[in-house]
Amino acid sequence: MLLNDEGLIVLDKKVELLPYKPRPFRQRQYLTDAELMANVGGTLFLNVECYLNYFLITFKLHTTGKFVELECGEGRSFNPQFLSWLMHNYRTVGFNSINFDLLILWMAYHYQDASLLKDAVNDLIVGGMREWELKRNYGFQIFKTNHIDLIEVAPLKGSLRLYGARLHTRSIQDQPFDINADLTEFEIGEIKKFNCNQLDITEELFDFMKERIELREVIGNEYREDLRSKSDAQMAEIVLSKEISRLNGKQIERPDIKSGPYYYQAPSFLNFTTPVLQNFLEVCKKAKFMIGPHGYLETPEGIDAHLKIANLTYSFGIGGLHSTEKNVAYKANEKKKLTDRDVRSYYPACILNLGLYPVGAGPNFLTVFGGFRDQRVEAKLKKNFTKDKGLKIFLNGTSGKFSDLWSKLRSPHLTMQMNLTCQLSILMLIEMIVNAGLEVVSANTDGIVIYHDRADQEKLDAIIKAWERQTRFDTEETEYSAYYARDVNAYFAVKTDEMIRDKETGKLKEKDRIKKKGPYSEVGSQSGTKLDTNPFVLICSDAVEKLLAHGIPIEQTIKECRDFTRFIAVRQAKSPGAHKNREYLGKVIRWYYAKGELGCIQTVQAGNKVADTDGAKPCMELPESFPDDINYDWYIRYAKEILEDIGYSPKPKQIEFF
Repeated sequence: MLLNDEGLIVLDKKVELLPYKPRPFRQRQYLTDAELMANVGGTLFLNVECYLNYFLITFKLHTTGKFVELECGEGRSFNPQFLSWLMHNYRTVGFNSINFDLLILWMAYHYQDASLLKDAVNDLIVGGMREWELKRNYGFQIFKTNHIDLIEVAPLKGSLRLYGARLHTRSIQDQPFDINADLTEFEIGEIKKFNCNQLDITEELFDFMKERIELREVIGNEYREDLRSKSDAQMAEIVLSKEISRLNGKQIERPDIKSGPYYYQAPSFLNFTTPVLQNFLEVCKKAKFMIGPHGYLETPEGIDAHLKIANLTYSFGIGGLHSTEKNVAYKANEKKKLTDRDVRSYYPACILNLGLYPVGAGPNFLTVFGGFRDQRVEAKLKKNFTKDKGLKIFLNGTSGKFSDLWSKLRSPHLTMQMNLTCQLSILMLIEMIVNAGLEVVSANTDGIVIYHDRADQEKLDAIIKAWERQTRFDTEETEYSAYYARDVNAYFAVKTDEMIRDKETGKLKEKDRIKKKGPYSEVGSQSGTKLDTNPFVLICSDAVEKLLAHGIPIEQTIKECRDFTRFIAVRQAKSPGAHKNREYLGKVIRWYYAKGELGCIQTVQAGNKVADTDGAKPCMELPESFPDDINYDWYIRYAKEILEDIGYSPKPKQIEFF
């Protein structure tokens, strides 16, 4: 951001934004020396901010809401021994801290010069300087401490504020001032508020991911590795590499991958009976796969295809298979049944069934990988949930490393071999079912939904068992009473009534009856939590779900809800962010639909409307109480549009003009 002579923020020639408006923030409380001594060994969250004339490190003690601030620049300084004492006597936690905060923090331990620290920040962020280059050029040392960086533990490559918005944190304020500016005393006070808010979000994220971190601690202790700052895939690679290296008698290294060509080696069990699929299998076999200039496998002509089988068309590509139905609804009854069949652990099973092992690892990869699969089966039987989840991460995280440019497990042709086999195998199952006179209504890479006569259940079971014997894959079944879909990636599936026993009370209760996917779901597929996806007026999905599962009118659900977070929407706007009525909001924006609210949220750079923001009222800070201006009519109307999109209600006819 840039400030003009009048103090107005100017981000684009077309948009002159209003002056910075101070954000509300509670009164900060600071830790006393006695409190610090009493909590040695506890957890401190840390964040660093650096400007030309001001440098700040803020710590927050877990669960207390109290802070420590260390600052330097223009007459300010801190005791470096105190900084070292904090870092060595507490477990510290940050976000993107290993590659940024810790580097600048330890440089500040050596040099309390804000301008010099700012030069180092620019070298890191703008110049792309690496850690060893920074230490060499500026002459400082980094000390090893007990530290966790949350950026890789989180499931996707989101910003801290984006994760905060998904967790409904109180404030998602963006960086308030130009990062290359000299700060005034007022602005320094606002940066302190901003830093404390960053630590609030870090703490919320840490608490939300407690189970993921504890799992990494358990596995790390078993394998004598610090895995607390690693992603699922990184953790899988570290443990697999260690075990494979032990069997190989030497450390495995990142391989030198040839450019190609690579050809798909179809397994012998693939057998099609219709000309369309027989011909397409030949296309896959003859396709020439090459490694592109950026190191990734390129998709040759003919692989991306649309294949029609009976009444459905399927989109096929190196990334996945999915059917292309739109706006469909199916209901089970006394005669008809809806059956969902998903393949269990599809990619891990494919790796083992086909004997796929990375170039740099050798055949012992299969010994270790298969051993983890067997250990997981045993852990599930013994209800060892921690080990079960850890091994699941190893198994599911490994396949992504085949295409990772920097991984020791890199073998991009295995990704091609695995993906094509999984998709072709599902197509073979679809063909077998359709040839038997049954109807497939939806399909993706690892599962299908079949609408069939109840009298044909034995026939369907026999087909699936034959496919399982032939391919050595296993499937699991879910029965639906209804299936409503906008498309294959956005649907509500109503499960048949089922009672389960509550773990805490021991009483029987109704099992979750609705399976939601895509924009209707609060969670995503990456981690199965709300960290995966931006919330968008979830009250409307709630209302549709209660209507489908229990017959409750959508108006009742929406108007009776008092949880404001169900009404909000979150999106990212392209840098440098978005504004409404010239008030700068940031790159992560949050809003709800309010009565009497006019206009839309716009991007600063191009002035384009942010999608779905007509009538949107920004709420970068969540209100203290439930708002009295919620536009219930908007939410009811949108819920009805969902019902139309998923085929529950007929879509209004389009008026044609002649």
